[in-house]
Amino acid sequence: MKRETLNFFDKVYEVAKLIPQGRVTSYGAIANYLGAKKSARMVGYAMNGSHNKDVPAHRVVNRKGLLTGKHHFDGTNLMQQLLENEGVKVVDNQIQDFQLVFWDPSQELNK
Repeated sequence: MKRETLNFFDKVYEVAKLIPQGRVTSYGAIANYLGAKKSARMVGYAMNGSHNKDVPAHRVVNRKGLLTGKHHFDGTNLMQQLLENEGVKVVDNQIQDFQLVFWDPSQELNK
């Protein structure tokens, strides 16, 4: 990925597009991977604006595995339904077995 030619939101989208189906990552993990460790909130803003960009925003959750961005999806449970369709178990807006399905771009991708 050509980071130098992309703005921060575009960089976030490029990383999010690499999250494998059936896995999730956190806003902070993406921010850390991009060298902006304290910018988890900015990653969240990017995810809020990712509609119509072919970005699997439903795979990005908070550091505890909570579906904090679900209100940005059409329908009350769309984020959960998308995750469950990929085999991710969600109970009360909380990803179950979070450590097993967590995907860390810093560990999975070459910088």
